[in-house]
Amino acid sequence: MKALGDPVSVRHQMTAVHRAVLETGGPVLKFNHPVLDNGARARMPVVVNVFGTVERVAAGLGVAPDGLDELGAFLAALRSPSAPDGLRDALSRWPMLKAALATRPKVVSRAPVQQVVSEKADLNALPVQTHWPGDAGPLITWPVVLTRPFGSEAADVNRMNAGVYRAQVIGHDRIIMRWLAHRGGAAHHRSWQAAGQKMPVAIVLGADPATLLSAALPLPETVSELGFAGVFSGARPRLVKARAVPLLVPADAETVIEGWVHPTETAPEGPFGDHTGYYNQAEPFPVMQVSAITSRTEPIYLSTYTGRPPDEPAIIGEVFNRLTLPIIRGQIPEIRDLWLPPAACSYRIAVIAIDKRYPGQARRVMMALWGMLAQFSYTKMIVVVDADIDPRNWDDIAWALATRMDPGRDVTVLEGTPMDYLDFASPKAGLAGKIGIDATNKIGAETTRDWGEVMQTAPEDAAFAADLLARRGLA
Repeated sequence: MKALGDPVSVRHQMTAVHRAVLETGGPVLKFNHPVLDNGARARMPVVVNVFGTVERVAAGLGVAPDGLDELGAFLAALRSPSAPDGLRDALSRWPMLKAALATRPKVVSRAPVQQVVSEKADLNALPVQTHWPGDAGPLITWPVVLTRPFGSEAADVNRMNAGVYRAQVIGHDRIIMRWLAHRGGAAHHRSWQAAGQKMPVAIVLGADPATLLSAALPLPETVSELGFAGVFSGARPRLVKARAVPLLVPADAETVIEGWVHPTETAPEGPFGDHTGYYNQAEPFPVMQVSAITSRTEPIYLSTYTGRPPDEPAIIGEVFNRLTLPIIRGQIPEIRDLWLPPAACSYRIAVIAIDKRYPGQARRVMMALWGMLAQFSYTKMIVVVDADIDPRNWDDIAWALATRMDPGRDVTVLEGTPMDYLDFASPKAGLAGKIGIDATNKIGAETTRDWGEVMQTAPEDAAFAADLLARRGLA
């Protein structure tokens, strides 16, 4: 971590410094003297770029980068568990079972996050950043938002949802909660709306990396994000009763904002710079009335920015790409590899390498992926290549497109499909087309011509060249 003692404004300046460091693969930054909008210095430092590299994201998940594939297999097993095949297989799964048992939270009576309790909330004292010149105001960017459905008990952790949503500060005690309709927080809010009741909400600031990443992972609905954080940290999560709302909150967080969301009150949220690299339009979202703020005695404020990649969410997306691959293979087994280019806003384009065995297989894989997970309904372009192509290498992809794809035969275009409403290229908000490109070798009924043979160096000649160059110091 690199500590900066210079005064840096939370309005625009902090984002500019963070972005310059992230784009060079730089360290975690700690701003010791954040300057608020009113010119005063904030009482807490700001830490950014925690997830600025793949290695640091993996560390937050409790693994080295080479352990991501095993963790992905674990997540796939959670979604589609299979019975152990004999005693040896059962024993080989013991580490996974042990980690799952460790997810049971422990409720404590006293917690570091409640060393300071303020029932007279002042959000303006927090070093909440205004990131871009066109932003509507201060925006909390790494909040873990805790909710539960109407009719549930405060102690029922398994029914709680932890999500990372955008939260706009619009006063000393009011926050706009931007949760989209398909997210867990929005579903819980609808249940309280139906009952005509306000919903308790807790916003966790400075959650540990395991909790924050669990809140962002595409976990099965039956798996608690708060509990699952124990798989990454290797310890049972510690929770404590919130002071002003009926919820449990992480005991070891830095700060917790507690309050209530009215069943019908909304306010226009935005515009804000988004992951697309554009400002989104203002739209109405629910408003949270803050009841209390609790914190450590000397808390830190964890923050980030969202913009055109690279940014921290895009880097997390690279890791999640690897974690979801075993889940995808469980449904579409012929997929060898899949890449979601970060520059394409993480999910707008997908490149898939497959083991091709029959005509039309590339199109089948496209359709299967578009319909498999909700996030892939927003993937506007899929390129399918053979297993000998590296889907993460643009040169390989360009070669496959140039030599194995005919535009008149191998392009599939769909119209009127779901799309992220932030995609301004769409003819209609939330509704757009999709394109699939088959850049695989054509077999069977797909072609009437003899297909070309790929040139390759013979293995013995490659070994001879490697040995010769090594002996001459040229390798």
